Amino acid sequence: MRMTEVDLANLYRGYIACLNAQDWAQLSKFVGDDVHYNGVRIGLAGYRHMLEKDFDDIPDLHFDIQLLVAQPPQLASRLQFNCTPRHVFLGLPVQGRTISFAENVFYEFSAGKIVRVWSVIDKAAVEAQL
Repeated sequence: MRMTEVDLANLYRGYIACLNAQDWAQLSKFVGDDVHYNGVRIGLAGYRHMLEKDFDDIPDLHFDIQLLVAQPPQLASRLQFNCTPRHVFLGLPVQGRTISFAENVFYEFSAGKIVRVWSVIDKAAVEAQL
């Protein structure tokens, strides 16, 4: 059965809730085994490792959906972050300062799971705060 726009948007909201709860045991419900991130196949284990590292580097990380457009099998989202990276972030010496920035991220789904992710973070917004 083909997913509707509403189905896909609700699935994505569940995925974001999973990330915010750091419920890594549930990640495979949302992300495919052979997921690609920015053109590179990192697989589910690599994707989970990337997210765990993000939360380790940024303990107060929280994904806040600002914009969501679903057109199955693709979905686009603008995520907003207000957080405090511990060290260097995006090559910038953030060193414990609270910053705000957005991420524009695009997903492709197959069989109800994320199989491709393309992410662009607004580095200029972070630079302007330093």
